[in-house]
Amino acid sequence: GSGTMLLLVLLALLGPAGCPKTEPLSMAGQEPLFRGADRYDFAIVIPAGAVECFWQFAHQSGNFFFSYEVQRATGIANSRNILATASDPNGVQLGISQHMRGQINFLTKETGFYQLCLDNQENHFGFMQVYLNFGVYYEGFEENKQPEERKELNDTLEAIGTSIHKLQLHIFHMWRFYNFARMRKGADSFLLESNYRYVNWWSMAQSCIIVLSGVLQLYFLKRLFNGQSSSRQRC
Repeated sequence: GSGTMLLLVLLALLGPAGCPKTEPLSMAGQEPLFRGADRYDFAIVIPAGAVECFWQFAHQSGNFFFSYEVQRATGIANSRNILATASDPNGVQLGISQHMRGQINFLTKETGFYQLCLDNQENHFGFMQVYLNFGVYYEGFEENKQPEERKELNDTLEAIGTSIHKLQLHIFHMWRFYNFARMRKGADSFLLESNYRYVNWWSMAQSCIIVLSGVLQLYFLKRLFNGQSSSRQRC
């Protein structure tokens, strides 16, 4: 009823705000842990002097990937470099990158939430729009098999399942390369748009300067001839 709705609203208002987390799909002790690929790609605007962090859940023995590209930046220096860091569930830093684009890849040695942060504190006067692509994928499912099932299986269905899993991994890596192209295309698009506005503004300014200089030349020439004619009449 209305009381339940009010309670949900209060919990939402009083709950922790700020950095988002990606939750595991199942808990230990219940059904087997989810071993699929968990990935995200989106763009985020980071205000001047701010730090944005994300937590990505990953199981042990996974392949963690994190790539980013600054699509556009504002401010006085207009620098596109941003500080990106990745840390394990214990807070130990696993990688760092401080460029306009970069990648941080590592193997997950334990299960938990891995922290990804983007630091825009060096830019005090402008925001940055950053495209992110991060997540985790797993090469196989052998960890969940019983010892007697670890032998090589010749069953047709097992072979088909293995082939499908390999195909999924290939498609996943194609998706990653496609996102790299999307990152670069987005950054190039914003750069071209910025250059187009700059060229238009500079062309308009030059045109105004040329017209103004022509008007001033005519004005001073007219004054010069008026002065010469008046001096001749006095003589």
